[in-house]
Amino acid sequence: MRADLVPDDLWERVAPLLPPAPARRRRYPGRLRVPDRTALAGIMYVLRTGVAWRDVPAETVGCSGVTAWRRLRDRTEAGVWPRLHAALLAELRRADLLDVDHCAVDGSHVRALKGGDHVGPSPVDRARPGSKHHLIVDRHGTPLAVTLTGGNRHDVTQLLPLLDAVPPIRGLRGRPRRKPRHLYADRGYDFDKYRRLLWKRGIRPMIARRGVAHGSGLGKVRWVVERAFAWLHQFKRLRIRYERRADLHQGLLELA
Repeated sequence: MRADLVPDDLWERVAPLLPPAPARRRRYPGRLRVPDRTALAGIMYVLRTGVAWRDVPAETVGCSGVTAWRRLRDRTEAGVWPRLHAALLAELRRADLLDVDHCAVDGSHVRALKGGDHVGPSPVDRARPGSKHHLIVDRHGTPLAVTLTGGNRHDVTQLLPLLDAVPPIRGLRGRPRRKPRHLYADRGYDFDKYRRLLWKRGIRPMIARRGVAHGSGLGKVRWVVERAFAWLHQFKRLRIRYERRADLHQGLLELA
């Protein structure tokens, strides 16, 4: 197994969240089960390089791509990745490296070559099949939640579901944090209806207005969400969606 794919600090956080391996049969036990860390290395290899699952080099990674895919499916269905994300957010808040008071949201289109769930005609790609990543980050650009929809869904329609997807962020004494105090967004979110809904939640909307000259100054704050998308899309498997199953692509997003 390539050690750089699953470094020790990542494995120390993932291992306690994995469900126990099924017991082997005493009679006809079959082949030994691939270790969880090796299977995670296979998942990370695909996530980083973007290769097809069948093209994973077993002699380098330590397992076949089919085994890695099955383990991704099992871990996604078991909810491992959201628990890992919540644990990391709590660790960052405990270390005073998370600023949830000021958050930014945005969406990004990706092409979906094989179709599947949450795929629609993309208005920015000549109506080709596509999906959309919706992201909310804190003031430093740390992702708090990411969701997946069809490419034809408007960003503003996913604003409230994205806020609801933010997990309870623990790490300090008292009630966990789930919402920001200020939310920054571009002109695509400029709808008075959603401004009112944000105010009802106790969130102050800082949304650029359509039809006015550029230079609102919000770019000084919300650029971190653009940088976060650049970070996520450095994982080549996320630049173009190949997974037909939306839950597996969502799982890769959460792992990234």
